[in-house]
Amino acid sequence: MTEPEKDQVTSSTPQDMAADVAATASADDARAAEVVADAEVIEANEAGELDAELEQAAAEAVASAIEESEELAAAKAEAADWQDKYVRLHAEWDTYRRRMTEQREAEKVRATEKLMESLIPVLDDFARTVDYAETNGETGLLGGVKAVQTKLSDTLAKGGLVVISPAGEAFDALECQAVGTVDDPSVPDETVAQVYQPGYKMGTKVIRPAMVTITTGGPKREKPEEE
Repeated sequence: MTEPEKDQVTSSTPQDMAADVAATASADDARAAEVVADAEVIEANEAGELDAELEQAAAEAVASAIEESEELAAAKAEAADWQDKYVRLHAEWDTYRRRMTEQREAEKVRATEKLMESLIPVLDDFARTVDYAETNGETGLLGGVKAVQTKLSDTLAKGGLVVISPAGEAFDALECQAVGTVDDPSVPDETVAQVYQPGYKMGTKVIRPAMVTITTGGPKREKPEEE
């Protein structure tokens, strides 16, 4: 320490020292106030940023909820539309099925009526044949019965009835029923030898198979080549 500084320290009074201490304390208070103010500003800024983040998050949540609500409403509307279509389609299908059932029943009735109408003349022929036999005896009765039989067969054939009488043909298990065998080596094996009772079919449906006898002891029948 130099001499002037020493003189200056020596010459300082208690009042000056108190003033210096007060000035220093005041400066410290000012700096503390500034620090507090800065802290408050920082806190306020942080609070503002937090509020902004909360507001943004809340806005995003609201927007998401609105979007989900709109999607849910759209899904409900689409489901209701499909349900309405299903109900209408189910009703239309029930109506169509009922109409088709009624139509089939009506067609069956008309087909039966048509068949009965075509058989009435055959009944008339039978009645005339019986009357003729009773009046004139049995003379000519066989010819009349044969004529009625032919007329009945023709009437049923027009209705779609097909006679199964495969004498001399290869045995077909789908249309015939074998009731016996005949030893005949002159024809291929399983050839229809005799038809005991003819069968009948409508289209491809066999109503009654024919009862036949088939041959045995002959050569094996060649199977048709497959395409």
